[in-house]
Parts: sequence; C-alpha cells; structure tokens
Amino acid sequence: MTIKAVIFDLDDTLLWDDRCVKEAFEVTCESVKQHYDIDSVKLEEAVRQEARALYESYETFEYTKNIGINPFEALWGNFNDENEHFSRLKQIAPEYRKEAWTRGLKVIGIDDLQLGETLGELFPSERRARTYVYDATYPTLDILKENHKLMLLTNGSPDIQNEKLAALPKLTPYMDQIMVSGSFGQGKPSPAIFEHAMSLLGIEAHEGIMVGDKLTTDIKGALSVGMKCVWVNRKNMEPSDKIKPDYEIKELNELHEVIESINQKALL
Repeated sequence: MTIKAVIFDLDDTLLWDDRCVKEAFEVTCESVKQHYDIDSVKLEEAVRQEARALYESYETFEYTKNIGINPFEALWGNFNDENEHFSRLKQIAPEYRKEAWTRGLKVIGIDDLQLGETLGELFPSERRARTYVYDATYPTLDILKENHKLMLLTNGSPDIQNEKLAALPKLTPYMDQIMVSGSFGQGKPSPAIFEHAMSLLGIEAHEGIMVGDKLTTDIKGALSVGMKCVWVNRKNMEPSDKIKPDYEIKELNELHEVIESINQKALL
C-alpha cells in the first residue's frame, strides 16, 4: 500500500527551534555585560542547568513530561490553556523564570535578584522575536502536498505551539490536520496519540509515515503502532540500539525520495 499521509513533528523538524532558543539565550546573557564582567557562555550553561533542576522540582513536572513540554519552553511560555495543570503552570511560570535566571547568576558569582527578574522577562521577548524554519521546509511541503495529506503532530502546550504557528502563517495552510499533545492529554510516544492522528487522517498505519527529529518521541511512537518512520538526524547523533527508525535522513529534501521508494516497492 502506498503512503497516503505524512505526519510531521514541528520543533527541530520543520521549525528550527534550537536556533531560536540558542539565540535568545545568547542575547539575554550578553546583556549582563552591561552590569558585570562575565563569561556569557558560562552563564548560559548555568541557567540551563538550574532551569532543568528547578523545573523538575515542581509538582507539574510529571504532567509536563507526559505532554512533552521542556524547561526552556516554560522559560518563555504563558500557558494560557484551559486545563488545571496548565493553570498551575501559568501560576508557576513567572517565578520560575525569575528564579532560574537568579540561580544561574549565583552559580557564576553574582547575587542580584533584580537582574534575575529582568533577565527572566528579557528572555521571553528575545525568544518571541525569532522564528526560523529550515531551508528545505517549504520546498519539501510543496512537493508532498500534491499527492499526500499532511499533518502536524507536536508535543507541547497548545498556547505555546499555537503561538509558534501564528508566527509561521505560511506553514499552517499546508496541513490537513494539526494536533497538539496538550489538547489531546497525552504526548508522543504514546500509541494513543498516534492512533488518534490516524483516525483524523482516515488512514491505517501502513498508509502513513512519521517524520521527526527525536527517537524517543517521534520514532518510538510511530514504531509502537506499526507506522513507518523517518528520523531527521541533522546533528549526526549516534543511533540507538533500542529505537531503530525505518529511514534516516540529514535534511528534509531527502524525504521525497524516501517516500517515492516506499511507494514504488508497494506497487511491485
């Protein structure tokens, strides 16, 4: 059976989220040099470490882990979602941002609560100022859209993910379906979210293919329901002994040939 639908992850598959976050960190950390003589790289490392530890200490951590919301999204997201867990995250977020940056400053020897609060508000504005897609994103979607249904299946808070999509008005018209884990109640790699995605597309597992950058969510989830999957490995990461994608590509412009080869074999 030929491939009828292509399901895409969003962050670091179509949207270059790592770059957005990295640049926001760099600008925010560099701003500290107006007040102190610091190593901005060491500050970024410290804030990232402190943010992770603090994030994992909250009672919301298990929920966010299940839905797929990472510590750095909580450093800029508002969580304006209708859900008791998200309501709690919305309450926590302002203090979390301030505390993460204040603790990071302390690690490099700066005890400045006011600066920590300032940085906690600067980082979100810097993150929102950046939206990058990969060079091959739109050309790839142009080709695939002609003969396939396309779907976006992304982990995260609906509020945050929809804010990212609002900054990408060219992207959403390509998609026949958009599904965010926070709206569904479970995140990738749960088989349930993939099964629901298939029902929305009206396909069986063998008629779809999942494309994503994370083995532990995108690839593992697709394999759990018997769907073919493509690992986008731009960073030349080491393969996993436990999670083995059907295909591996370095850039999205290789995807069309992969799908064509699958379709040709199906017609033999």
